Amino acid sequence: MEYLGRHVLLELYDCNREQLDDLEYLRTTMLNAAEEVGATVINDVFHQFSPQGVTGVVAIAESHLCIHTWPEYGYAAVDIFTCGESFDPKNAAKLLIERLESKNPELTQVERGMVQTMASQV
Repeated sequence: MEYLGRHVLLELYDCNREQLDDLEYLRTTMLNAAEEVGATVINDVFHQFSPQGVTGVVAIAESHLCIHTWPEYGYAAVDIFTCGESFDPKNAAKLLIERLESKNPELTQVERGMVQTMASQV
């Protein structure tokens, strides 16, 4: 079965709380992860919340990487969606798990856009 994309959902528990509230660290970490796995970065948008937390999106030609953090819980929710086969989103996930020092990560991969189903609808 062929799919148009793979969507990795990361539940990152027990992360470094200081890093989860550091917009520049998160921005650099997300951009570096995208570049290191071979994604083509188009743009990024990050926002620091008050009193804490960061949300960020890295748009890539292959789709996107997103992060939402709750430093007070040591938790980050991360999505990595990629279309095509140019890189494996699990490799980007491994980098983010390492760099956010998650001691208890959970990874789920979802295949998106089953090609056979879509072809039968045309």
